[in-house]
Formats: sequence, structure tokens, C-alpha cells
Amino acid sequence: MKHLLAILAATTALAGAASAEGITQFNIGILGGENAQDRLNSNECLRKYTEEALGVPVKLFAPADYDGVIQGLLGGTIDMAWLGASGYAKVYLTDADAVEPVLVKANLDGSYTYHSIGFARQDSGITKLADIKGKSFGFGDPNSTSGYLIPSVEIPQATGHSMESGEYFGEVKFTGGHEQTIVAVNNGDIDAGVTWADGQGNWEDGYNSGALRKAVDAGLVDMNDLVEIWRSKPIPEGPIVLRKVLPEDVRAKMTALVGGLKEKDADCAYGVAAGETAGFVPITHDYYETIIEVRRQKIASGS
Repeated sequence: MKHLLAILAATTALAGAASAEGITQFNIGILGGENAQDRLNSNECLRKYTEEALGVPVKLFAPADYDGVIQGLLGGTIDMAWLGASGYAKVYLTDADAVEPVLVKANLDGSYTYHSIGFARQDSGITKLADIKGKSFGFGDPNSTSGYLIPSVEIPQATGHSMESGEYFGEVKFTGGHEQTIVAVNNGDIDAGVTWADGQGNWEDGYNSGALRKAVDAGLVDMNDLVEIWRSKPIPEGPIVLRKVLPEDVRAKMTALVGGLKEKDADCAYGVAAGETAGFVPITHDYYETIIEVRRQKIASGS
């Protein structure tokens, strides 16, 4: 991680950092969830539109894990990112003045929540949480809301046991990201895991948006081979954030660009939003106060 951050810092230092006088480069961070090249491809259209809007070189960064984007925002080497709610909570609890939430992805019905989805192979015989007792279970990334934070709270409430290996599940593993969890379950490397989806539309499509939809689009899985075994309560969709030190006109231009992306280029919005979306709508910090408190309590408890 230190090596990655050093590369990001050096790259941005050479290009010139954002300042009150203006910017000479703009950097967009992309959270993990699928392999780096697919993430870059899905967001290349946004990179080009951003270059046109700002008139400066724009680079995409797809670190190996969520913390690469989080530390980039905190350190000033990344200017904008679409974070999960838990990732935003980590940034805010580390430095409340680092970033500002400006937009959130809306589902086709206008809502902006999603779910952590527990799933297993169809042929495993696993259909509910009780069936995974003693078996292996996969989380994605420690800074993922749906891939760790929420299920690590709600599943123990449902089972009466902690998520520690040997407590209820035989072994609990971190796979590294949503795509890795999906592939690991599909391949039989782990018995079950969690990922994210809006929970709308058809299971066969991987729902309307989310990591399952992206995996289907990429040809990684056939949803008929998988089965949903658990679903969280609705989770606040994560925000698109901008660093607060960016010039006001830059923040205004980027908010307008992403806010109008669906109307400007529906295919681009599909790639950026990980599936079907009604577009990106305004959001404020207040929407995330509950998730911030959950993360604060997890930190206090040392879990």
C-alpha cells in the first residue's frame, strides 16, 4: 500500500496538485470490485468527459483495494471518487474536512439504497444462513459496506454468533473484493459469501445493478448456477465525493457533469454506475450519519 501511495503521490506532484489558484490535473479514483482493467474501461468515458469539462489532463486510478482510494482522497492524490458508505465513513472519521459528498446513484425506482446479498452455488444445497454453519464464508474488502461492515453486524444478529472463524462459520476469509468473492463462490473455493446489488429486477440478470450484474455482463457467472441465501436491510448507497480544497468552479463542473451523465450518455452512465440507473442525484453528509456511527462503534469495539 505504501508503494502504491508513493506512486500516486509522485504522479500527482509532477502534474501539480489542486489549489485555490486552479488545477493542472484531475485524478479520479475507482474502488475495487472488479479487475482493474474492467474498472478503467467502464470509467474511460467519464475520464474523457472530465477532460473536456475541465480542460486539464485527467487520470483514472484503480488501486487493488478500497483503502488505496481512501488514502488517495485523504492524501490529496485523488480528487474524486464514488465511495461506499463505509469508505466515506472512514474518510470522514479520519478527516472531516477532506471530502464532500455531492451525488448518489439512484436506482430505476428513484431510491438510493442497495443490499448486501449472501449467495452460494445452486448445487451446494445451501439455501439459508443455517445451512452454512461450519462451512467457509467470504467477505470482500474490510472497507466495503456490503462486503463487510453491514453483514458483519447483521449476520451475527441473525445467527447469535460472531463472524470469527470457528464460531459459526468454519472459516471466514477476505477475498479482496466483490468480483473475487463471486468468482470464489462460483468456483467452489468458498461455500458462500456476500456482495452488493440493488435487489431490483431479475436474479437471472444479476439484478439491475451491482457486482452481480457486472459479473454477468463480463461473462464470469451464470446466475442460474447461484442462489441468494441472505439479504441485508437497505443500505445507503455510497456517495460521489470531491475533495473540499478543489476550486469551487471545478467542484461545480464535476457535480454538473456526473449529475447529467445519464442524459448525456446512457451507456457511459451504465458503466460508471455498475448497471442500470436513473442517474446521479444530489446528496449530503447527513444521509450517512447512521453508517458513520456504525463504523465508529466497530472501531471502538476493536472489530
